[in-house]
Amino acid sequence: MTSMMGFWAFSQTILYTIFPSELRFAFLKSFHKIFNFFTSFCYYDITEIDGVNTNELYNAVQLYLSSLAATSATSLSLNRGLNSSSITFSLSNNHRLVDSYNGVKVVWEHVITQRQTQTFSWRPLPEEKRVFILRAKNKDKIVVLGSYLDFVMEKAKDLRRKHQDRLLYTNSHGGSLDSRGHPWESVPFKHPSTFDTLAMDPLKKAEIMADILNFANGESFYQRTGRAWKRGYLLYGPPGTGKSSMIAAMANYLGYDIYDLELTEVNTNSELRKLLMKTSSKSIIVIEDIDCSINFTNRNKNGVGKIDYLPGSNRGENGGHTITLSGLLNFTDGLWSCCGNERIFVFTTNHVEKLDPALLRSGRMDMHIHMSYCSFSALKILFKNYLGCEDDQLDGVVLKELEGVIDEAEMTPADISEVLIKSWRNKDKAARELLETLKTRAKRNRMKPRKMNTNEDEDKELEKWALDSPIQD
Repeated sequence: MTSMMGFWAFSQTILYTIFPSELRFAFLKSFHKIFNFFTSFCYYDITEIDGVNTNELYNAVQLYLSSLAATSATSLSLNRGLNSSSITFSLSNNHRLVDSYNGVKVVWEHVITQRQTQTFSWRPLPEEKRVFILRAKNKDKIVVLGSYLDFVMEKAKDLRRKHQDRLLYTNSHGGSLDSRGHPWESVPFKHPSTFDTLAMDPLKKAEIMADILNFANGESFYQRTGRAWKRGYLLYGPPGTGKSSMIAAMANYLGYDIYDLELTEVNTNSELRKLLMKTSSKSIIVIEDIDCSINFTNRNKNGVGKIDYLPGSNRGENGGHTITLSGLLNFTDGLWSCCGNERIFVFTTNHVEKLDPALLRSGRMDMHIHMSYCSFSALKILFKNYLGCEDDQLDGVVLKELEGVIDEAEMTPADISEVLIKSWRNKDKAARELLETLKTRAKRNRMKPRKMNTNEDEDKELEKWALDSPIQD
């Protein structure tokens, strides 16, 4: 086999030097027939970089083989990323691993070589060229190219969700790409928030959990109805009401990665599309404080959907290309929104009335979730989180007074948590201190003068219209 490959390389050199292209093509075609006749194996290269993009099949194979390498391979490369909770295994360079699938045996080999001098490229390529070589018998070609590779992809998805650390991504400055073509920088996501610890009305929380679980299990529904497999959530309410904790609870519940999109680092609509194309499936794309990031309420006087260029920090280097509202809408529900499956879009805001109504429609923000001040039912969860006790383990009189004053006090879960933390070792003392704080806040709210605003009724109507948008499809 080695001598035949050497003869093949020598033949190529002679062909390209002496013979014209027509004769070269005829010779190569004949040689391939002869070569395939004498060999019973076929070979497939799966490179890390496919053109200018990362090859998702390479990543899947790498993850799949890592699950086999620990017990099957004789030579392993071990790696543990910064802040990672687990060690990953992979094949060492030029080592092989045998796998079986439905009676078909295949051989995987990982080959790493130094990349030759690069020609001009719009982005630098890695110094090393990495490739997996798959060898199988010719008679098994249909199985390998069909169900086996599909099996590898599905197995990799399961392994990624169950064993790999979830990641929190943020977009690089100005949409720049790293050496492997990624515009996102990532760190392990270890936020401890779950729906069990989230301070929110239990019925409302159960409704949200059912909705996102219905989405995650709804692939066939979205395919049947011809809709992009995505869903949008708007989280609104005062600061400290748990919007970020809600996002973390969603990610931990579904096992999704989070992409925290910083719009002030994006200059143009085209950069926004590139960022979208580089997000993975099974992820949550977050735009926090959308009312503060940039000004999207820049329509013309007649209210027509004409979008002007955005000012200041979002103006491109040439001063003429910027993100527009239409670009963001295409990002959420236009043609570009279907470049990937099973993704959730989450917008957060402290002032929903400041948002353009076009952002709030169903199909863009399918469910509006009001993150309100702490209620008595949410307070019970905080007692369990911080004091390690149920409400029936506290003084009944104090508990009754807490229930009567908490709504009027209008304190956020974050504010109440700070009070409980001070005396968390003594649950009765913590409850009494919280009661005094709530009474003080309620008294202050009663004495607070009503704000005079000639446009108050108009503002309330606008907010009511925004929040009364359908929350279900």
